[in-house]
Amino acid sequence: MLGTLYLIPTILADDTEAQVLPPQVAARVAALSCFLVENARTARRFIKRVAPEHVIEQLKISVIDKDSTEAQVQAALQPVLSGQDAGVISEAGCPGIADPGAELARRAHQLGIRVVPLVGPSSLLLALMASGMNGQSFAFHGYLPIERGPRLAAIKKLELQALQLHQTQLFIETPYRNLPLLEDLLAGLHPGTRLCVAASLTAPNEFIITDTVAGWKKRPRPDIHKQPAVFLIGQ
Repeated sequence: MLGTLYLIPTILADDTEAQVLPPQVAARVAALSCFLVENARTARRFIKRVAPEHVIEQLKISVIDKDSTEAQVQAALQPVLSGQDAGVISEAGCPGIADPGAELARRAHQLGIRVVPLVGPSSLLLALMASGMNGQSFAFHGYLPIERGPRLAAIKKLELQALQLHQTQLFIETPYRNLPLLEDLLAGLHPGTRLCVAASLTAPNEFIITDTVAGWKKRPRPDIHKQPAVFLIGQ
């Protein structure tokens, strides 16, 4: 018999396990001894916090990140093919959502392995929920171009899609580039376009504001430097 692949959500902000994770997550982590993770150090710390009875050195922990090959994904799933249950742990949030865990789930389906998602926080869905923008039609675009010219062109394209399709556009940035991206958004978007910035979700310093671009220009710039953030454009 094949094992089961569990997609295990982790926290978005430090020391929030009790606030954002249902007890079923800790129970499942405690029951597993095989984990496929995006970052070994982060995963070990998370496992120890939610299942302190585990002896970390006795666990089988395999790293599958954005640079992993298909052969490495296949090899990581070998214990599951042999009948052992395994858990997938992302660096933050839900595995498979803007995350290399998606490759594990894709290959698992191809191999006939049962894939079970567990409930937990997703920064993209939390940001969309709180934004007040269209939650029935939306698209996530990952990272925008780093160079300013192509990035401004991408911003204009996303704005057009948001207006023509009445579709919320979501994207993220490397945290230390949050403020330059915000400046480009304010420079490139129409004054009436709505912009939401959702940063440090679930943390004590959580910041979520939706306003028109014209309204944003009147606000002091938020302190989101080096804070994980989601940006949304909509109507």
